Amino acid sequence: MTTKIELVTGGSRGLGKKMALAAKGTLLLVAAIVLAATSFGQTMWTTDKNHAQLHFSVFHYGIAHIEGIFKEFTVTLTSEKDDFSGAQVEMVAQVTSINTQMEMRDNDLRSRSWFDAEQFPVITFKSTSFKKVMGKNYRLAGNISLHGETIPIVFNVVFNGWAVTRTQRKTAGFTVTGKVKRSDFNLGGTPIETGISNEIEVWANVEIGKN
Repeated sequence: MTTKIELVTGGSRGLGKKMALAAKGTLLLVAAIVLAATSFGQTMWTTDKNHAQLHFSVFHYGIAHIEGIFKEFTVTLTSEKDDFSGAQVEMVAQVTSINTQMEMRDNDLRSRSWFDAEQFPVITFKSTSFKKVMGKNYRLAGNISLHGETIPIVFNVVFNGWAVTRTQRKTAGFTVTGKVKRSDFNLGGTPIETGISNEIEVWANVEIGKN
């Protein structure tokens, strides 16, 4: 028995067009499936605002540490893995929420002499990498935007573990520590002019719940 195979040539333009459209549709379907699979693997975690603190500390005239917090900030973490390695991290802090337990000082910090909250109302951080170093220790790298300047920065992170809290959500806890320099952001005068150290210690204790 002989099987006859016919080659479709340029004379069958309509059929060729249909085949091209079918192939295009198949490619789009495959792309959609891949995208859906990738999105399905992503898990988002967000701040438990009742159990999160963002602190900072400066050295005052070289004799004492003066501390403060940002009362309003959010952290969003998106991860494909249970150990959070390779996660994407974003943080947004509201400058007007700064609190050093002294109203006059807080108003000064919000003014144009320092943070200029009217022109630069938020501090943001976006990660570029989140790598596991050893055990519960991680290294978080990214870009921080403050007072109109954006610079790269690295934080040390400790993953404190899991719990199911009263929110009934699976919750993870982290401690983040690092340092920034005011001069990198043109923030305030020099230490000689202000009595405030150039280097600022920052740390955060954060609980984030699984969405």
